[in-house]
Amino acid sequence: MKMPIGLALAAIGIVLLIIGISASDSFASDVSRFFTGEPTDRAIWFTLGGVAALVVGLGISLFPNGKRA
Repeated sequence: MKMPIGLALAAIGIVLLIIGISASDSFASDVSRFFTGEPTDRAIWFTLGGVAALVVGLGISLFPNGKRA
């Protein structure tokens, strides 16, 4: 039962990563980077959320019983 949830969470993480990377290449992010040296908060949160969801999803699907080899 945990494996499909983990795979779905990993897929959501990949989608969030793609959105975050494309948001960091946007015009608004370029303007923000010009003035602050960092991309927009939206791009940062999408990227961090994507990484977190991907790691947790892979962890759940690779170790469904919570036991490591």
